[in-house]
Amino acid sequence: MAKALLSELAAGSLEENAGKRSRLDLFKFVPFRLNRLAAEVSNALSAEYQARYGLDIPEWRVLATLGFRKDACSAQYIAQCTRTHKSTISRGVTSLMQRKLVERAENADDRREFRLQMTAKGKTLYEELIPKLLRREQEILSCLSAQERKDFAALLGKLERSLDLVQTSKDADAKEAY
Repeated sequence: MAKALLSELAAGSLEENAGKRSRLDLFKFVPFRLNRLAAEVSNALSAEYQARYGLDIPEWRVLATLGFRKDACSAQYIAQCTRTHKSTISRGVTSLMQRKLVERAENADDRREFRLQMTAKGKTLYEELIPKLLRREQEILSCLSAQERKDFAALLGKLERSLDLVQTSKDADAKEAY
């Protein structure tokens, strides 16, 4: 289903060139556009936490994932949740632990595995940063009308559902195997 939807979305970039030689226009190819947009939004947000807090993108992803969860979770869960390679998350976790923003918690169900949780210092940083990131998100979306923002959120949800992605913090929190 997901492949069909992406194929359908990308059809516009190929149809336009149907009369011409078969050529993919990257600037009309939806996967390329989504990837480029995600990278730019991520970079715009990273300016909020990089300069003042010295966090890089993987470190922020670790904190953000731990921040919406009620309980500690594994680094593997964070990697799956954020779609970030586990070695990148591991480096982020190591750095955050050195800075005493994240700590290991023993997994009561499996003593071979440890879980991660924010320290008090990490929670303070997270709580201080959230309003700044939400404000920056609004700045980024300010080029859209209220209705366009609502429609955009609905369309993103539709794409996420077609790819069988978890869509809410509650669902992600309840689903340990992402």
